[in-house]
Parts: sequence; C-alpha cells; structure tokens
Amino acid sequence: MSQNVKVHSTAILSGEVILGNDVEVGPYSILDGKIKIGDGTKIYGHTIIRGNTELGVKNTVYQFCSIGEPPQDTSYKGEDTRVLIGDNNVIREYVSIHRGTMKENKITRLGSNCLLMAKVHIAHDAVVGNNCTIVNSVNLAGHVKMGDRVIIGGGTNIGQFITLGRGAYIGGATAIDRDIPPFCTAYGNRVRLKGINIIGLRRTGVSKQVIAEVVDFFRLMESSAYAPRAFVNQEEHMHEYKDNEIVQEMARAIRESEVGIAPFFT
Repeated sequence: MSQNVKVHSTAILSGEVILGNDVEVGPYSILDGKIKIGDGTKIYGHTIIRGNTELGVKNTVYQFCSIGEPPQDTSYKGEDTRVLIGDNNVIREYVSIHRGTMKENKITRLGSNCLLMAKVHIAHDAVVGNNCTIVNSVNLAGHVKMGDRVIIGGGTNIGQFITLGRGAYIGGATAIDRDIPPFCTAYGNRVRLKGINIIGLRRTGVSKQVIAEVVDFFRLMESSAYAPRAFVNQEEHMHEYKDNEIVQEMARAIRESEVGIAPFFT
C-alpha cells in the first residue's frame, strides 16, 4: 500500500492507475489508463496522463502537460503502445509527449535527469537520452533519436528519423533535417555544423589533449575535399585518431547515418 499519497479531490484517476509513495496529484488532473507513477513524483494541476504510461521516481510535471495521448500518425489504430519516462525529470508547462506506434518498438522514451521547458513536443517513437536540456517550444518529430547530454535551443524543429549524437549542442531557432554527430555544435535554417562542443566535453571529464584532437579532426574533415562519410572511411585520415574514443564515436555516427549529417558552414 502506497504511503503519503496526496490526490486533490478534483483529480480523476482510473482504476488502473498505480501511485508510488509520496506522490502528489494536483487539482483537475486526469490520469486515465494503465499508468504507473514512481515514488516522490509531483504532478501539478490540470495535467492529463493517458494510455500505457510509466513515470519513474522524483519527476516533476507542471500544469497543463499532456503525456501518453495517441500519436499524430495516420497508421495508428488504437494499439497498446507506450510512453516510458525515467527519473528526476522536470517537465514544464504545456509539454506534450505522445505514445509510440507499431512502426518501431511501440515506445516513446524519455531518459532521466532531463529538463523539458515549456511547450516542448516529443512525438511518437522518439527517444531522448539522459541529462538533456530542451528549451522552450522545441518540436521533436516521430522517430527522433537523441543521445545523452544534448542541449537544444528554443524554437528548434527536428524532422523525422533524425539522430542527435551524445553531447550535441543546437542553437536556437534551428531547423534540423540531417543528423548531428556527437559533441558537435550546429545551428541555422537549414542546420549547419559549426564546430565542437568543447564545454560539453569538459563537463564529461574529457582531457584537454583528447579535446584538442577532436577539434583538429573536425577541422580536417571540414576542410577536406572528401564528403564526411568518405573522409572517415579513409585509413590515412583516421589512423592518427585510432586511440581517441570521441573521434571514433563521431566517425561511427557518420558511417551509420541513414539521412546523412548536416553540412558545414562555408
């Protein structure tokens, strides 16, 4: 039996809802579906959570959020798909997170320790990593994949099937229609690669020597006559960086990109 649960008298909860210890549900909120709310989570008033949705521990969901509604996808026919949310997230006003479709693994996923500012939209089948910051009015289309520690500036729009690598930094009002490799900075409409997220690398504990090599690698690739995929497939370009794990991670992302990476600024 859960302890210290506080549900406002005006909130509506269906019989399938499971609340952990120390959960708070604010006034006029609606929790309707196979919903599980982890210990210590606080849900402010006027929030709607539906469907097969699970929130981990110590999340804070502000007023007027919508989590677990059906995807905005014409192929969806009411199947039992899900939203999974990790721990210690802050989800600010008017955020919407839609459940997955049958096209992938049926799950829309938000990691842990993320900050989603007001009016962020996370569409069906998207995956957001841990420790991400998504600023106001950012839209993630369906099937977007985002690594850990990504920062996205306000007013940015990300197209379907785009991948943002770990530690990427995206400037505000960017339109993203190509993949962004790990620890790259990018901005613009349409998006262009600007450089390396040196601050992000420092925050993850990467040494100055490794960072210098990453910057050197990026500049060589940027100035090369080869396209990025061809550049990283040339042994003579990569041999010097064979022991640099960040460079190797970037190279893998470039090789595996299905939509291609964003072009460089010229």
